[in-house]
Amino acid sequence: MSLRQLFKTKSLDALISETEETGHQFKKALGPVNLIALGVGAIIGAGIFAVVGTAAAGDASRPGAGPALMLSFVLTAFVCALTALCYSEFAAMVPVSGSAYTYAYGTLGELVAWIIGWDLILEYAIGNVAVAIAWSSYFNTLLKGVGIDMPPWLVVDYMTAREGLPEVVAAAPHILGVPIVFNFLAFAIVALLTVVLVWGVRESANFNLGMVVVKLVVLGFFIFASVKFVKPENWTPFMPNGFPGVFAGAAIIFFAYIGFDALSTTAEESRNPQRDMPIGIMGSLVICTLIYVLVAAVFTGMIPYSVLKGTVASQQAEPLTLAMRYAAMPDWMVGIVAFGSVVASTAVLLVFQLGQPRIFFAMARDGLLPQSFAKIHPRFGTPHVTTILTGILVGVTSAITPLTAMVDLTNIGTLFAFILVCIGITILRIKDPDRVRPFRVPLGPFLVPGLGVLSCLFLIYYLPPSSWMRFFWWLLAGAGIYFSYGFWHSRLRKAV
Repeated sequence: MSLRQLFKTKSLDALISETEETGHQFKKALGPVNLIALGVGAIIGAGIFAVVGTAAAGDASRPGAGPALMLSFVLTAFVCALTALCYSEFAAMVPVSGSAYTYAYGTLGELVAWIIGWDLILEYAIGNVAVAIAWSSYFNTLLKGVGIDMPPWLVVDYMTAREGLPEVVAAAPHILGVPIVFNFLAFAIVALLTVVLVWGVRESANFNLGMVVVKLVVLGFFIFASVKFVKPENWTPFMPNGFPGVFAGAAIIFFAYIGFDALSTTAEESRNPQRDMPIGIMGSLVICTLIYVLVAAVFTGMIPYSVLKGTVASQQAEPLTLAMRYAAMPDWMVGIVAFGSVVASTAVLLVFQLGQPRIFFAMARDGLLPQSFAKIHPRFGTPHVTTILTGILVGVTSAITPLTAMVDLTNIGTLFAFILVCIGITILRIKDPDRVRPFRVPLGPFLVPGLGVLSCLFLIYYLPPSSWMRFFWWLLAGAGIYFSYGFWHSRLRKAV
């Protein structure tokens, strides 16, 4: 084993030719409207409906942004835009499933590609565990609003119940003295979406398009129904914790933006990826930023920073309905927004559950994972094996584990992947300057990618140190799998 073997790259032509192999071909079913809708579906979700409260109020480990939450959204959008330009160039030039994993394989070598593929599990699978748990909470609240009470032992994980809800453990059925406590709602929504995703990508995209329309209507309703309750004096002081609060808020709400890169995993299923992928990635980012800033302005104008700071974490987890209740808005209006949060989280679950199997698929096609992971369903044209595997992993994990630290762990993993994509653009511009690029990152090979790297590092700095340590152990576990299996089964190494 030598360093040259570990960092050997696969040519971009080889990456593209492998997509034409029999049994490894996707259906070309997605156009620009589908891609923008998938991007909006992934971006607008649990983030805007859940983390804006904590970002504005802060917590024990970091200051809040207050009304300057609007600036936090703009700052995070700028960071994402720099990376989105790099993703757009790659996706148009190399329309291959696998996202940042594939791009790293063609520029930085196999070991880095494995690291980034393993890292992307944090964004898609682990991130979806957090979204599924949040969805369960929203949906349970919605059920209570219509008079349906789920047994408490079916809507919470065992660890949370054992540590803070002993009455739930006592009331739960027992088998051989073991209490049966698990988050059934989280498992059920993941199972349902897994069936939809196996069924077909066009059907999944159409299902997502319907949910995107619903949640945009709900957010529009929140803005227009709540704007008359906005009091300009609530925006003073605008930055109660100065720029550190704005930066910390940006690091938190980064969770509200991750998802645009999931579009790059569908490049092989795009009808015209050279044109449509940049449109989908950049278009969805612009639309979501405008919506986020409007929501942040209304939210912080409805509830004073001093009041928000005094609320508990469980209340901040549903910030929009919290603000509406503070303004004494009618229950039916609050119910509409609660319904929107359920739909939004469902859309995020769908797109992330669509993205993760395609990462596994690309890694298996390269031999770094078992070949059974690289199978395409003969009728539906979807990677059914990895889709079902992802559904089982996410569904079971979300049913038995708590939400603790999931958001921060997802953020640091995603930011690390973004850094490698930005570096890859610069390397490929130098190594292969004559390759046809239907879309090019503007201003040369260094400025925008370099700013992308620095801005991602900037946000990582404002994440809690505990998330850095968890991320280190995650990468160490991935290295163990690579050196025990992936290195010895790599198609690239066998070809050599």
